[in-house]
Amino acid sequence: MEIFYEEVDEAAKALHTAVSEDFLPIISRIRASTAPFGGPKGEILYAREHEAVWFKGKRFTPSVWAETPGELQIKQLRHAMDSKGKKVGDEWFTTAKVEDALMRYHEANDKAKAKVLELLRGLSAELQCKTNTLVFASMMLIIAKALCAHVRSSDVFLAVLSEGRRRKWVFPTLLESRKYENGKQVAEGPCLARMDIVDLSPYWFDLSQGRAVRNTVSMQSLFLLTGPNGGGKSSLLRSVCAAALLGICGFMVPAESVSIPHLFDAIVLHMKSYDSPVDGKSSFQIEMSEIRSLLSATTSRSLVLIDEICRGTETAKGTCIAGSIVETLDAVGCLGIVSTHLHGIFELPLQTRNTVYKSMSAEYIDGQTMPTWKLVDGICKQSLAFETAQREGVPDIVEKRAEELYHSVYVNDMPLKVIAPLDLKDDLNVNGGNEVASRTIGMASQKDILKGKVQRVVSAICKKKLMELNKLGDTSEVTDLKFISIGVREQPPPSTIGVSSVYVMLRPDKRLYVGETDDLQGRIQAHRAKDGLQSAIFISFLVQGKSIACQLETLLINQLPKQGFHLANIADGKHRNFGTNDTVLKAATV
Repeated sequence: MEIFYEEVDEAAKALHTAVSEDFLPIISRIRASTAPFGGPKGEILYAREHEAVWFKGKRFTPSVWAETPGELQIKQLRHAMDSKGKKVGDEWFTTAKVEDALMRYHEANDKAKAKVLELLRGLSAELQCKTNTLVFASMMLIIAKALCAHVRSSDVFLAVLSEGRRRKWVFPTLLESRKYENGKQVAEGPCLARMDIVDLSPYWFDLSQGRAVRNTVSMQSLFLLTGPNGGGKSSLLRSVCAAALLGICGFMVPAESVSIPHLFDAIVLHMKSYDSPVDGKSSFQIEMSEIRSLLSATTSRSLVLIDEICRGTETAKGTCIAGSIVETLDAVGCLGIVSTHLHGIFELPLQTRNTVYKSMSAEYIDGQTMPTWKLVDGICKQSLAFETAQREGVPDIVEKRAEELYHSVYVNDMPLKVIAPLDLKDDLNVNGGNEVASRTIGMASQKDILKGKVQRVVSAICKKKLMELNKLGDTSEVTDLKFISIGVREQPPPSTIGVSSVYVMLRPDKRLYVGETDDLQGRIQAHRAKDGLQSAIFISFLVQGKSIACQLETLLINQLPKQGFHLANIADGKHRNFGTNDTVLKAATV
């Protein structure tokens, strides 16, 4: 083999010599030219398409031959030809010596390449019978490295490899999910599996450097996960998957403490799908194929992690497919997380018993809503899509127009209805009901009917007050209130963080509670922590400043009972000196 290498080296040296002798004098002559514009040009280039070293130049031929340096080399030039004998171009040149050296170099390379392939084929034939041994040895090497990284030893080599200890990872506690006596199972039924991971961090971050955001995951059933774009949903799924894989193998896990089932029969992580043109399948077809395999293999002893389910098809039907998949996994009783931006899934009559709603939270920093990457209870329907688009450089005109389109269609889900002022109390009386209103709302639930009535009355009362505060001539000049509906187990959107807001809680006993706050999320959590209020729903709207929020709060406390609503905190309005005048509703429209 050394002989072939030597031939390649000799051919390369010969090519270098030919190029230096035939091209460099021309280059030196061109560089010596003093013409600033329109003078001679030339350079030595490698023509990749033709695998050749040629001279490329123009206007380098002297007008008068005077035997000056480089003229001899110019006379030796000829147009370069491709492999078919056609001229490459008017600016490409070569010489007979360069072409001979180039041909010799290619021949030496071809001989060396042929010899290498011959040796590799012979080696492959010899190793054919030892392939299984080599694969096994390779796997053992990987396992040995992982074990060394988890070993605590005074040996210098092992101490260097003790990466898990350095990163502050911990060994897991493996839980037995069934009861055994004398080696025999005595408890029948589904697995009572649970997984508790305290201060879990993404495995790709170094805990010793303190850069990771940690989350505590206590899982006894399926999580239905929501959150804003960039909120950490996919990272959480990957982190939980890695923790489970490392744990059941007996390896260290990036967390403070870990308790997991000692043996999952399957750990499934389904991330985004791509299309397969070769198979004639779209990305949604690929996803459904993978979901079919997932559902057929999942048992109560499985861990299932699905990221952004059914996002590759039409929203309404994709939402229903996603809901049916969640119901199936809930019935199986497996552990897992299903993340989604299909918020319509929470409006479906899902038949689930154990599924828990979780979300990734956000906070308000320097005038911007930013994700915290923390796992919390509840539902988050705020996507931060506009903020993400703006942060990634989408033109302002596109992003602003998108907001306009959104507010024109999606914000006001229940349009306000104009009625006569004298009919206000009768039309919105909670106890009496209204046949016309019932027919308009159709199949809506009683809770939705009450929410709609409250929203219309609150809008009329507050718009009248805002008209007075802003010294406007008519309520039509007041900007419509943008109500935010917060359902059972839902969290308020990140846009409410750090902003004054007025809210109305619709209690299960049909009584209302009116309040104002700068921390809507904390206030709602405090209400839900009380007995009997876990299923309460809220409507809220943002206002400019705490002073206005306080005035509107007291105004609503004093005026809503006069419209037939029952309040749980009516006494809170008696200590205020505003909002008690009946004339506030004169000429109000809803």
